[in-house]
Parts: sequence; C-alpha cells; structure tokens
Amino acid sequence: MSPTQIAIALWTLVHKETKRFTRIWPQTLLPPSITMTMYFIIFGSLIGSRIGEMDGFSYMDFIVPGLIMMAVITNSYSNVASSFFSNKFQRSIEEMMVSPMPNWVILCGFVLGGMARGLGVGVIVTLVSLFFTRISLVHPLLTVGVVVLTAALFSIGGFINALLADKFDDISIVPTFILTPLTYLGGVFYSISLLPNFWQGVSMLNPILYMVNVFRYGFLGVSDIPVVWALAAIVAFIAVLFTIALWMLEHGKGIRS
Repeated sequence: MSPTQIAIALWTLVHKETKRFTRIWPQTLLPPSITMTMYFIIFGSLIGSRIGEMDGFSYMDFIVPGLIMMAVITNSYSNVASSFFSNKFQRSIEEMMVSPMPNWVILCGFVLGGMARGLGVGVIVTLVSLFFTRISLVHPLLTVGVVVLTAALFSIGGFINALLADKFDDISIVPTFILTPLTYLGGVFYSISLLPNFWQGVSMLNPILYMVNVFRYGFLGVSDIPVVWALAAIVAFIAVLFTIALWMLEHGKGIRS
C-alpha cells in the first residue's frame, strides 16, 4: 500500500471507532461523568472537608488529577477491549487481516479510537471538576503529554485483552480484578508518603502510580516519584505492550480458531 492508501485506511478505521462510541454517547460518555460527579461529592466535598490538606493542597484539589486519570484509563481500556473483541466475535476482523492493510495500521486504528474516547471522557470529567474547584496547570504541556501517553498505553492493554479473550466475560476479568485495584492503589486518593516504607516500595511496582503522579505534577507541581523516572517508565510500558500486541496480531494469536 502507498502512504496515501495507508493514511486513508488508518483514518477510516479511526473514524469508525470514534463514531462507534459517539453514536451511543449515553452509554459511553455520560456514565463516567455521573460516576466522577459522585466521587467529587463524596470524597472531595464530604470526606475531603474532614481530611483537610494533602501535600499542602486541599483534598479536593489533590484528588482531581487522579480522578481525571482514572476516567481516562478505564475508558481507553474498555473501549478497545470491547470494540476489538466484538469485531473478533463477528469475524469481521478476518476481513481486515486478509486486506492489504498492514497489521500496525489495524493496531493503531483501534488504539487511536480508544484514545479518543479516553481523552474525551477526560475532558468531560475536567469540566465537571470545575463545578467543585478551580483548576490551575503548573506544567500544561507535561499534563497533556502524560494523559495522551496514558490513554495510548491502556488502549494497547485493552487490545491485548481482546486478543486473549475467548468470550465476552473474559474482557471484564482484567478491569475488575487487576485494573480497578491498581487504580485505587495508584495514589488517586492519597499520597504514598503516608504509607510505611515497605508499602511505599510495594507501591512502586504499580505502573498506574507513575501516571497519576506525573499527571498530578502537571496540575499541582508535586509528585511522590521523580517525574523523569515516571515518564521513562510510561514510555517503556508503551513500547513493550505495543511490541507484544503487534506480534500477537501478526501471528494471529487469539484470532485464528
């Protein structure tokens, strides 16, 4: 395929993925905004007023970046996992596999679609947070960069999950038993400086901790982890997962019965 044909194929796939979740926005975009509103009310306003400050900021200001990141992570992941598995279940993915379209274009198309939903929900949650607090960005470029990288990382993770899944129930196992616990233990609601030294070390094994802290650093200028290390870890995770996903796709892992 020529570069022009590749660009058209990629745009078509991204457009299809974007239309997929915007067409059913009451199921894809509205629920996260309602859920995050509940978090802001319960944890930020009601509980936060009793907790006081965290790392020198009001508790509401402290949790806002974490809640935005949590919404981006879950929606980027779930969008690709459900979309690609649906294509696999309906056998329509086989038409893509036998087409001249390169495998990396297929992967990037689904990943960009997942990123679009994750970032879209992130914008919605950010707008919702303005009803509860004032947002200031200390490092705006870093903030945008890390949220884009995070959306890409978990979109690729959702793609791998869909490749490995044999039935619809399988795509909910990772979000329920792995992704959700890691998110809640990733410093969204607390600073790991409050933990004993042993548990601080254990927390360092949680990849979501790095993303939440860099994102919070972009908003507030504070982080429990050196920002350079965190960014390097995120990029490394993306490179590893992208390589794994592309290898699985090229070898038909999870597609050929």
